[in-house]
This record gives sequence, C-alpha cells and structure tokens, in this order.
Amino acid sequence: MNDLIGRKQELSVLNSLIISDKSEFVAVYGRRRVGKTFLIRKAFNLQFTFHVTALGNASLSQQLTNFHFALQKIDPNSEISVPPDWLTAFQRLATYLEKTGDHRKILFFDELPWFDTSGSGFIQALEHFWNSWASARNDIILIVCGSAASWMINKLINNRGGLHNRITKRLKIVPFTLRECELFLRSKNNPIDRYQIVQLYMVLGGVPFYWDEIDRGKSAFQNINDICFQENGLLRSEFPNLFRSLFNNYQKHEIIINALAQKAKGLMREEMIALTGLPNAGSTTRLLTELEESGFIRKFIPFGKKQRNSLYQLVDFYSLFYLRFLKDARIEDQDNWLTYIDNPKYRTWSGYAFEQVCLAHLPQIKQALGISGVQTAVSSWRSSSVNPGAQIDLVIDRRDQVINLCEMKFSVNPYAIDQKYAGELQNKVGVFRHETGTRKSVFLTMITTFGLQSNNLSAGVIQNDLKMDVLFAEF
Repeated sequence: MNDLIGRKQELSVLNSLIISDKSEFVAVYGRRRVGKTFLIRKAFNLQFTFHVTALGNASLSQQLTNFHFALQKIDPNSEISVPPDWLTAFQRLATYLEKTGDHRKILFFDELPWFDTSGSGFIQALEHFWNSWASARNDIILIVCGSAASWMINKLINNRGGLHNRITKRLKIVPFTLRECELFLRSKNNPIDRYQIVQLYMVLGGVPFYWDEIDRGKSAFQNINDICFQENGLLRSEFPNLFRSLFNNYQKHEIIINALAQKAKGLMREEMIALTGLPNAGSTTRLLTELEESGFIRKFIPFGKKQRNSLYQLVDFYSLFYLRFLKDARIEDQDNWLTYIDNPKYRTWSGYAFEQVCLAHLPQIKQALGISGVQTAVSSWRSSSVNPGAQIDLVIDRRDQVINLCEMKFSVNPYAIDQKYAGELQNKVGVFRHETGTRKSVFLTMITTFGLQSNNLSAGVIQNDLKMDVLFAEF
C-alpha cells in the first residue's frame, strides 16, 4: 500500500512541525505493527536530514557502529573511526548539523529504546544533546519512535531526570477504525462486505500490518484460518513475540493479560492481584499503565461507582482471540477454524468480540445517536441484586438528561426480539432505574449487524435501532 489511510490528526501535528518557530522534540509510540514508521516516512516524504534505526538485541559497540554508518551516509567526510561512546556520537551529529545551513532539520530516530543498552549512557547523552544544543536552537525537529512502550513511557515521556517535560509533542498511534480498515481493503481492490470486515476486525483489531495479509479472493473465515491457524500464518506465533518486543519483564504483562482473559467483564485491581500473585504496589500499577497506554487493556469505572471500584478489561482483539482459540491449537489442526462456524464456542466469543468492536467506536455511536456535541460519561453497569440480576455493558450517561442503555448483538440476519428477550430487556431497565435511582429518561439502544427484525416487541421496547454501518462512519 502506497497511500496513507486515515491519520489526519497525526498528520496535522507532524505538518505543524515544519512551520514551528522553535525546536521540537516529538515522541511517537504505539503497539507493534500499528504503522508508526510508515506514518513518519510518509509525512516527511523520506526527506530526513538524519535518519537512523536502532538494531534489535545488539551490543553497545554494534549500536554505535550502526549510528556511525548512518552519519557517514549523509556526511562522507565525517570521521572514519566509530565513536567510542554516545556523547561523542551526538557531538559528531551536532557538528554536522551546524554545517547544513539555517533550514529546519528533521532528525528521525526509529526504535529508539533499542539504543539504550545496559550501561550504555544513551539516555544521558540524548539528554545532553537536546538540553545543551538542540533546544537552544529554533531549527531542529527531533522525532523519536519506538514500540517498546515501557521504555517510551517511563524513560522518555514520564522522565523525571534531564528530559523531564522536554517532549514538546507526543503522538500515540492507535489502530485503524473499521472505516480505515475498509478504505485499506478498497485501496487493494478488495470488495469484501462490511459484515466480513467486522468478522476480521474481531480477530485482527485495527492493526494495519495484520490487514495487509488479507487475501481478496477469500472469505473472512478463510483468511482467519490462513493467517492464524496455518503453520506459517503470520499470527500463529505472534502472541509470544508481541509482549516481548514491547515490555521489559514482559512475563508479568502476560500474567495480567491471561488473568483478564478469564474474566470477560473485567477485574478489580484487588481481584487481579489475588489471581496473579503480583504485589499490591507501584510496580503493578506501572504494569497496568503500560498495558493501558499500549491499548491492550482499558480501565473504566462502572456506573455509579467510585474510582476505587475501577475495573480492568482485556480489549486487544488478537490477544482475546489467541487465548480463546489459538493458544492450545495443534499444528495438525490447520483447518480447525473452519469447523467453528456457528459453533457454541464461536457464538459466545463473537458476541463478546462484537461488543468490543462497538466499544472501540464510541464516537461513531454517539454520532449516529445525534449526540456528538453532548457531554457524556461512558461506563458499564452490573446489578447488585442476584435475583433478578441485570447487566449492561455500555451505558451512555448524557448531560441532556437521557441515559442510553446499549445492547450489542452479533448476528448473520436481522436480530429478532422474542417474548423472553423483551422481558429481559424490560427487567434491565426496571432494575437499573430502581438501583441507580436515576430520574433521567432511559432509552434502550440496540446495536446489531443488520438491525432489528421489525415486530411489535421491538417497537414497544427499543428506542434506538443502530446497524453495524454506523460503526463505519468517518470521524
């Protein structure tokens, strides 16, 4: 794919750097394979004054040699010897840049965390380069990028040393929306319909690199089978590498992910600590922050609860799918996925995954409800009563004195509300009103793949009927 899909806001930020009247230090981060490097290259049309990509799992001497070669490429007359340390390396870069005139100079350091090998002094040299030289000028654009979220967040963005508050702009690159995935496929002449795009999204999320594997001659089920279950499929063994590439002490991050996968509706901090055996300390808070910043989990407060009652929930689509279907799959079961069509296990997973697709597109849902400009608070709610209990996975509490209770259903046909389900819905509204004591109007909102099948029951219970098409709206 040669054209850039989406990323309008990010492009606007990057384009503003060119006309800025000061030096800029920009941190770009996001999960592995989300398209960070591609975005930066496209935004600046590869016109970098200096560009270097760190080496993975390399020694200090190898990193310095790599940096030296990058500098020699743009300055063949530079010193022949490899710099002995990072302070010298950055000094040589500054010396070269001072000879390049008064135009704005774009420096791009890709996979920055990899440079920071043990005892290398890299972060101190970077601090010195920025604080003593680059920040005193008005012509430097320093863009640093990395997938290792723990390093980017703790050592750079939240740095408490010499780089404290030195980042002038931070860009978190998030996965594609459904609309962007659809545009991506259309750019590759893939005519697959929206129902199948939703099916793919429930497995791949919005990670562009994964979507590049889609074969336009195959169905969503066939593509998922090829990408995830075939021996050489891209995502068959992605999970172990995913966290290893992003986090230090990644085993602890995986422990949290595995615990949250066991409880679809989420865990309170105390429940998670009891389940994982992790300490109730700042180190665990840091792990949770890193996972949240990287888009693997979300933290939310249930309706009517306090901050201390926050729940953590696993929301990364691929991780959810891997732990449910792929983790224990055998190599000889390469076509196993095709047998899951309409299987009870598939129906349970698809229902939950579709809920997560909806939660990932809240701006589009608000737009469809005509409340984009209304201040809202989004949460979930669970009845404190066991019988008759009730649970609502998406509550939109609006400042215009209305609450939308949203039900999300994944179905191959228009969804039919029968007498039993209509009773359950009415019970939910009744219990919600009673336990919360709300005086606001309560609207039941259905979000389904193909809308509701028209009947007297749906007309009498549902106020808003939204189809999956609203999730594809441009926002």
